[in-house]
This record gives sequence, C-alpha cells and structure tokens, in this order.
Amino acid sequence: MGSAYYSRAIEPRLRESLGDSPITLIHGPRQCGKTTLARAMGDSLGYEYFSFDDEVLLAAAHADPFGFVFGLPEKTILDEVQRVPEIFVALKSAVDRDRAPGRFLLTGSANVLLVPRLADSLAGRMEILRLHPLSQSELAGHRSLFLDRLFAGDFAQKSCDRLGLDLVDRVLAGGYPAALARSHQRRRAVWYRDYIQTLVQRDLRDLARIQHIDILPRLLTVVASHTASLLNVSDLAGPFQLSRTTIRDYIDLLRSVFLVNPLPPWYTNQLSRIVKASKIHIGDTGLASALLGHTASSLAADRSALGSLLETFVLQELRRQASGHEDDHRFFHYRDRDQREVDIVIERGAREVAGIEVKAGATVKSGDFRGLRKLRDAAGDRWTSGLVLYDGEATASFGDAMFAVPIGALWESS
Repeated sequence: MGSAYYSRAIEPRLRESLGDSPITLIHGPRQCGKTTLARAMGDSLGYEYFSFDDEVLLAAAHADPFGFVFGLPEKTILDEVQRVPEIFVALKSAVDRDRAPGRFLLTGSANVLLVPRLADSLAGRMEILRLHPLSQSELAGHRSLFLDRLFAGDFAQKSCDRLGLDLVDRVLAGGYPAALARSHQRRRAVWYRDYIQTLVQRDLRDLARIQHIDILPRLLTVVASHTASLLNVSDLAGPFQLSRTTIRDYIDLLRSVFLVNPLPPWYTNQLSRIVKASKIHIGDTGLASALLGHTASSLAADRSALGSLLETFVLQELRRQASGHEDDHRFFHYRDRDQREVDIVIERGAREVAGIEVKAGATVKSGDFRGLRKLRDAAGDRWTSGLVLYDGEATASFGDAMFAVPIGALWESS
C-alpha cells in the first residue's frame, strides 16, 4: 500500500476546533497517524512543531514547564504531551492570559480523560478529538454514509459479491498505517509485535512504575484471545501469578494507551434482567491477529476466532467512522439473563437507538434477530433499525426495520 497520506475522518472537526478552541488535543494510540495529521494541517496554517520524543525538549519542559510554554511561538504543535503531564498547568496559565483560538495543537498517546486532574485543569479551554487507526472507508479514500443509513433505516434490497477471504485479510491487516505499508501479512505481524514491545518499554514504563511490566505483552495476548467477550478478570488472571486487583490495574493501563476498549452494557431503568458487565475489545484486529499468530488460512479455518475478531473489527470500524461525524454516537452492548444479546448498540444523541449483530457466516435466518427484537422493545420510540451484518450477498428486509446487510456496506461510499 506504500506510505501514502490518507485523508482522515476527523479533519473537518479538527479544523473547526482550531477555529474556536484555544487548545486542541488529538489523542489516540501511538503510530495511528496523529503526528502526520497534526503536521499536515499545522503546516498549512503556520504552526511550529515541537516533539517531546526529543530528549532535550523533554528535559527542558520537565525542568521549567512555565518557561517552556511561555517561550513558544504564537501557533504551536506539541507532540506526545503525555510525556510531560506538568505542562498542562502551564498551558492553562498561558491560555488564561490569551484565549485566542488555535494557540496550541497537542497530540498524546495516552488518554488524558482517564487522568482527571489533567483533563479538569483545561476544562472549557481544550477540545479533545480521538484519532483511531485507519478505518476501511479512510483506506478506500471516501466518507462512508453507513451510520446515517443505519439511523434512517435506509437499506434497499440489492446484491453484492461475498467478501470471503478478502474480509479475513482486512481483519488480519488492521489499521495502523506503518503496518499497512508492508505488503505481506507476515511482515505486518512482525511490525505489530515490535510495536507492542516498544510501547511497553517506553510509554507504559513512563506512565506507571509497575513491578511486572514484562507480563503486559502476554496479558494483551490473553485479552486478544478474549476479545468481544464479557470482561472476566478471573479468566484474564488465570495464566499469571497475580491478584485480580493487579490484573484489573494492568487492564486499565492498557486501556490508557488505547490498546483495550471496554464496551459498556446498554440498559434502561425499565429493564431488570440485564447483565451489567462490560465486554472487552482489543483496539485493533491486526494487532490481535499478530499476537495470536493468525494467518489467513488459520483464521479462515477457526470460525470461533474469526467470529470474535470480526465483531471487534466491525465495532472498531464504526467507532472510527463515528469519530469524524458531526453527531455524537455512544457505543454499548446488550445482554439479558435469558441470553438474548446484541453485539453493538449505538445511541445517537438523546433520542435514537440502533442495534447491530455480527455474523461471520454467509446466511441469515429470522432467529438471528431475536436479540435485536428484544432491544427494539426495550428502546421503545427511540428505536430506529436493527441489522445483522454478515458475509453474504444480499441486502434484505426482515420487517419492522430489521435488515440483513453484507459487511462490505460498512465502508461503501453510497
């Protein structure tokens, strides 16, 4: 695929933020494209660039954060700000003196929303945008209308080709630009494994002084094998001689660098038989596949593993598309004590709810909508539509705003 520049879904939101917010932070996992995006937009708008991966700048900012910030140019990009957490207080002081929009464009590879003292110090002064690894629609070079169609219940009957092994390849490839620049899956897997080792030795060591840091790649591999499952800390702790509390802390650490994304349960006050446990999803299926040692042939043959990774793949594609949408989308799962479940529940704004069930198979039956029908009843007049996304050929209505839709519709341009 080469080292092409990809237009990112959040670019319009980033441009808007620079036009009215004193500070804009782009955060997301390392190597997902934050620096490329910030520099591409910053260069066109006259920003100067400084990176805290430069050890001299890092030392200077640690030694005198206020002096460092007050000596910066009028428009500044600060890259990898999580390495200097004390700089947030200095940034607050600077923008309180001059609240001109677009003063600082920050990038960070750790989630400041999980460090309340950092986020709170810049409340009302900083807009936070999440950048994910590349979506399939970004790779295709267009904006997908899938979310708008989902909430409009707009899926006309039509046919298409099955994705088959192409879908397996997309799951294996993931969305990190540097991995995708490698043309062979074996070389991409090497990149992903090296990425985890580097991240553990660098960012995670900076973020937390933990005793057993060497187990984090192994723990992430266990998480990858449990992706799309209900979060069960005892299961995750099983291979390690560590307490459940320690494992939970380590999961939180992996979450803080966007490698793990919990999916909370959806429920209303009227529902009493709901399983109120989160699901656990790894942040990228290419990363998960590399950790688990999957190849195209092994993954295609292991339907259980493919089903779990495909559910994660669909969720992450939807999150990536939603990150650039002007409407607010929130993601959940649904499961009740009668084992009726929906893989992905999406709320748009305050009044709309949609549900998606994911199948790796090529057929859909009426019974596959059982959980979606239960969700529809629970959502009441907020309900818009329910889909079973599957690796088949036909888009078809099953009545009552329920549809079977081929997975490729996720990244179609029309």
